[in-house]
Amino acid sequence: MKRYLFGMIMSLSLVACGADDNKKQDAVDVDASRLVENIRVLASDEFEGRAPSSPGEEKTINFLKEKFEEAGWKPGNGESYFQAIDMVEITAAPDAAMTVAHAGGEEKLAYGPGYMAWTKRVVNAVSVKNSEMVFVGYGIVAPEYGWNDYAGLDVKGKTVVILINDPGYATQNPELFTGNAMTYYGRWTYKFEEAARQGADAAIIIHETAPASYPWDVVQGSWSGPQFSLASEDGNMDRVKIEGWVPGATAEKIFTAAGLDYAAQKEAAATAGFKAVPLKAKMSLSLNNKIRHSKSNNVVAVLPGTERPDEFVIHMAHWDHLGKDESLEGDQIYNGALDNATGTAGLIELAHAYKNGTVKPKRSVMLMAVTAEEQGLLGSLYYGEHPIVPLNKTVAAINMDVLGHLGATRDVTVIGYGNSELDDYVEDAVKKVGRVVRPDPTPEKGYYYRSDHFSLAKVGVPALYIDAGVDHVVNGEEWYLEQAAKYTANDYHKPSDEYSEDWDMSGAVEDLTLIYRIGLRLATENRFPNWREGTEFRAKRDSMMK
Repeated sequence: MKRYLFGMIMSLSLVACGADDNKKQDAVDVDASRLVENIRVLASDEFEGRAPSSPGEEKTINFLKEKFEEAGWKPGNGESYFQAIDMVEITAAPDAAMTVAHAGGEEKLAYGPGYMAWTKRVVNAVSVKNSEMVFVGYGIVAPEYGWNDYAGLDVKGKTVVILINDPGYATQNPELFTGNAMTYYGRWTYKFEEAARQGADAAIIIHETAPASYPWDVVQGSWSGPQFSLASEDGNMDRVKIEGWVPGATAEKIFTAAGLDYAAQKEAAATAGFKAVPLKAKMSLSLNNKIRHSKSNNVVAVLPGTERPDEFVIHMAHWDHLGKDESLEGDQIYNGALDNATGTAGLIELAHAYKNGTVKPKRSVMLMAVTAEEQGLLGSLYYGEHPIVPLNKTVAAINMDVLGHLGATRDVTVIGYGNSELDDYVEDAVKKVGRVVRPDPTPEKGYYYRSDHFSLAKVGVPALYIDAGVDHVVNGEEWYLEQAAKYTANDYHKPSDEYSEDWDMSGAVEDLTLIYRIGLRLATENRFPNWREGTEFRAKRDSMMK
């Protein structure tokens, strides 16, 4: 789950570096035809949508190993190119519709159009029966903002119903949370985590396209079929029994049956001191689970540094997508061409750029293609918890999650601008290629929390999230945003995300060249980057660097 607009998506951590080295960086081995060919292979039907722990994974990770070897890179995990991860795959099947009983009768919601639900608990079956439904607003406990939607509330055995995003977005009040910009409290991942901490039996998020930033089709495509988790000692029994979503129209019916005005309740939920509201309804749902224990792999390759090989710059991209859904009519394969065959193929280009560059990195460079991003950043989460390189020796993580296919843009967007003390170096890097920096134009969509850079940011490794921008050099900004909206509506997390001969990869080549030059600057500097004072990641970085 990430910023999937057409621009290049990357998380960058930058430091100042030697100007003399930078002057030598003229020719960069980034080849458009090679990039396209590797995208075509990774997004082909033969790779079956690149689902973790599938035949598609085996083809994908061995393809990447082969390409890294051909480019002259060494295994990144001891003698292996793979970091194996114990996974649990759960495919949930409801034994009947979700039932919502209220004074006016019963709502029977059909799986797919009416609701999506699953469990992370590693059990053969899970059931919630006649569970009282409680509207908990945004489901946030944030002492730093003076906010607690669960204050004085006991939700044990109950089903909490939650709004997506956070109050700052709803009110557009810059003094509330961070205003229009989503915080982590607005993400669906947080909502389920907090509901579990509160002891709820089930947690249901209300979907609305604008605050979620994607349509209901994406909810259906993303949460149907096998759902992966990292293996844990308790079998994920600390999670709520059932996690799920319902469309806004369904929620409105439930509120109306309870004699509540849905719009008025949403408005109330965005004010400080909101008190949870019983929905005078009871939810019942049973899920039968097909459980499979498996392994998946991050793919890791290294180019040792010439002077400080124990210090590392990491380039990342997720290789996985959604696999295939045999229940679909027609095309059943989620090829994931833009998301993220482009970024994965970009890693191969970086392998050639570093190996064949005239300036050799003084620090080591790691290329890491991570697994299970689409399942909740699991591959990068595992790496953050089990780093191959000590975190205090990790200079930066540079993440690519979708490269542009519409041609070049004039601007570069810094998502989370102001978090890092090194924003000025972003400005310097793009000025050298004639582009400009702009803040994230859609901070309400929470893109900073939706790709693999966030897993390393959480453990303190500096990361600054940058997109290629929206001002297309030929067609301008309005046209570019229109194309982005079409992709979101028609192709994102759908089988139609396939490679097309119409793609213009010239912008991707420029972006990859920029990424390489920034990474090389990091790999030739002897300073370590940090976060600005007051940012949520600063304390962990300071602690590890003592």
